[in-house]
Amino acid sequence: MSAPFHPPRAPGFWPLAIVFVLFVLFLYGPVATIFALSFQGPEGGLTFPMRGTSLHWYRQLMQGLGVVDISAAFLRSLALGTVVMLLTVVMSVLAGLAFRKRLPGGDALFFISIASLIMPSIIVSLGIGLQFRLLDTGIKSVMEAWGMADGLEAYGTALGLYTSALGAHLTWTLPFGLLIMFAVFNRFNPAYEEAARDLGATPWQSFRHVVLPLIGPAVVGVGMFGFTLSWDEISRTSQAIGDVNTLPLELQGLTTTVTTPAIYALGTLTTVVSFAVMGLALGLRSWLARRAKSQG
Repeated sequence: MSAPFHPPRAPGFWPLAIVFVLFVLFLYGPVATIFALSFQGPEGGLTFPMRGTSLHWYRQLMQGLGVVDISAAFLRSLALGTVVMLLTVVMSVLAGLAFRKRLPGGDALFFISIASLIMPSIIVSLGIGLQFRLLDTGIKSVMEAWGMADGLEAYGTALGLYTSALGAHLTWTLPFGLLIMFAVFNRFNPAYEEAARDLGATPWQSFRHVVLPLIGPAVVGVGMFGFTLSWDEISRTSQAIGDVNTLPLELQGLTTTVTTPAIYALGTLTTVVSFAVMGLALGLRSWLARRAKSQG
């Protein structure tokens, strides 16, 4: 029995393969390095060679890093990322449905919606922060004019996690969600909805039982983008967060004060959360795709 015939590789295969391997090493090498160094022993430093292996720096991280409340920052980022994810999904799906028809001024609205992608993130953050400081000035002026001394004394700022920071994150996540949903609905066959209406389904029933199952995998992808982009965001948050910090901002601040592998332990945990969310999203997307195929 003769051996199976394997066609020869194309001349450019190996150079491209080497470039790809180098790219993967460049992309994930730092992550692997930080992951390994975070498991050093109590005498470990910030560079190789490693000095023992242990969970010492993770235990120290759980005990706190100086005056920084890591658990509170973690919960703030988790809550903000969840809200951003939900709003991104809802608004992207609604926009995708609306743009299926020709809208007056739709082109201008589309370009305005995605304009923040081409603007420097720090400029967006500065602009949002300035807007809310002007809002603070206006609110304080009104309180002062109305003689609301107690309210004026108690009032702090409109800058906050679910006001300015939420808006700043949505300027980053919504354009991606919109582009994904526009691409999905551009390929969507309206015959499915017409068939549902012919069978007596209401618009809501048609959307719930026909449209949503078909676009479900894309909706999960939009949610994954919304959460992970919010979870890792620094520059758009820096000038628009107010008096509290998210976990990425705390991590950025700690890089100048913490000189132990505890900073690597914190970076590893944040990376694990991102990968966990992506894994759950991909698993849910695969399940929805199989479910839609089996029902089709």
